[in-house]
Amino acid sequence: MINLFPFSGYPVAVLGLGKSGLVAAQALQKSGAKVQAWDDDDARRRAAGAAGVPVADLAAIDWRDITTLVISPGIPHTHPAPHKVAALAKQHNVEIIGDIELLARAQIDAGYVGVTGTNGKSTTTALLGHVLRGAGRDVQVGGNIGTPALALASLGEGGVYVLEMSSYQLEITISITFDVAILLNVTPDHLDRHGGMDGYVAAKRRIFHRQTRPRAAVIGVDDDICRRIHDDLVRADDQIVIPISAGRRLERGVYVVDGELFDAIDGRATRAIDLRPVATLPGAHNWQNAAAAYAAARVLGVAPDAIAAAMASYPGLPHRQEIVARAGGVAFVNDSKATNADATAKALACYDAIYWIAGGRAKEGGIASLAPFFPRIRRAYLIGEAAAAFAATLDGCVPYTRSGDLARATAAAHADAVREDTPGAVVLLSPACASFDQFANFEARGDAFRALALALDGAAPAARPGVAGGSA
Repeated sequence: MINLFPFSGYPVAVLGLGKSGLVAAQALQKSGAKVQAWDDDDARRRAAGAAGVPVADLAAIDWRDITTLVISPGIPHTHPAPHKVAALAKQHNVEIIGDIELLARAQIDAGYVGVTGTNGKSTTTALLGHVLRGAGRDVQVGGNIGTPALALASLGEGGVYVLEMSSYQLEITISITFDVAILLNVTPDHLDRHGGMDGYVAAKRRIFHRQTRPRAAVIGVDDDICRRIHDDLVRADDQIVIPISAGRRLERGVYVVDGELFDAIDGRATRAIDLRPVATLPGAHNWQNAAAAYAAARVLGVAPDAIAAAMASYPGLPHRQEIVARAGGVAFVNDSKATNADATAKALACYDAIYWIAGGRAKEGGIASLAPFFPRIRRAYLIGEAAAAFAATLDGCVPYTRSGDLARATAAAHADAVREDTPGAVVLLSPACASFDQFANFEARGDAFRALALALDGAAPAARPGVAGGSA
């Protein structure tokens, strides 16, 4: 747990006592801050109190005594309407920050890499951390990827924090300047929390806040918004700017064409890595992630051959196109993290004979945008609240079964795949939906799918790269 010595003796309020908020409250208290914490959820308040965190109704305290409000990223402080506690903090000119800002103020000697984008953040963050560890670097990986920033180990000079940064986190991280800042892509998301698309783009652009040479911006140029941001940064000429692409050749930067990664950072293209054999990085979206991680590692001084070796052994992340089992010649792929159609499209593009499990609590827009991938789907198995709506979209285009729940869907998909004996058959859980109708979160849904797949007759765990006989 990080020592937050700059806050020793100061009165600090903490709003939100989930995973990151509870760790922040504990770290502040352990460091000598005068903590008052609150969560609107009674169970979380009780858990915090049992852990020794002082709990107080922040709507009823004297805000004249508070210097800082540490707010959990999921709690609105601007749009669509600020939480009442955030409004009180603003009324009394109290700074509103997040746990990553606390880390930055306490760990001033370490290096920082920030990774953001609408999609691909977690894979890029984990992949870069894997590469840096493989190169012998002292590295800690956390942030939005799952490990709270303040639960990471302290790093001295030469150590590097690799942090996944959501748009919510970027808005409440004030003073950090990333040594390498990565923006992968931008498509519409969380627009209500940012007051529209302009606010969302502005939040993502904060990843480049105050960067000057020799700091570097690594930015995808495969979408219009990011291309414009790239061009703006090049014109400003403040930091090193490295474009990346997963589909076209660049005069300078890092790009992937047909699965082959080329290093053209110095303007001369050199074939660096063949990504096609790396089973844990399938498809163009993962090639973009690999290009970003490669570019960042090169900026940090890692040799190209060391990067290539580390990527070949990358084990992948749970719930993100994770091959969890094989049974009867059929692979089972857990892509439970795909909670919208855009994320599911990335998975559908990677396989040719798909037995697709989809459904849950639907997001706006449904799955009509996935029509170009329908020819890849042998049959769909629909679960949860979205089953009827998804059936209406698929009707006449893709055979489907309204399975209802994940257990029936997994069993039926396996039976059909084995009976049809199609080469390369994949049972793909990529729901294009939130999980909350039947599961606590996407992790619980993915874990359930893994258990169901491994319970099938003849099932065996899928081998992880570099780990003989290991499970994915």
